[in-house]
Amino acid sequence: MIRILETDERPWGKYDVLADNPNYKLKRIEVNPGQKLSYQYHHKRQEQWTIVEGEASVVLDDNEIRLSYGESIFIPIGAKHRIMNLTDKPLVFIEIQTGMYFGEDDIVRLEDEYKRA
Repeated sequence: MIRILETDERPWGKYDVLADNPNYKLKRIEVNPGQKLSYQYHHKRQEQWTIVEGEASVVLDDNEIRLSYGESIFIPIGAKHRIMNLTDKPLVFIEIQTGMYFGEDDIVRLEDEYKRA
């Protein structure tokens, strides 16, 4: 059984923190149908995303990539990125963060449909 350390609701869906260690952070992220995360980058962490349910459209440094169940993508430190659920079904992915720092204040938003800074 997986123990959830933290859950946070967002305008686009929610995430559960499954592990939070000095060397990595592990999240299960749900993106509601028709929603997208902000176009953003990070100064102190890189991310690996693996799709476990649904289909994703990922924008990585202005290039759009489609991913489906079992497929993964690596997001380097400083790379501009976003994930979108353009379907009418839920999207769930696992995010592994590695780097020097994993706080939510290391999100630099370039575009955000929900008007967050």
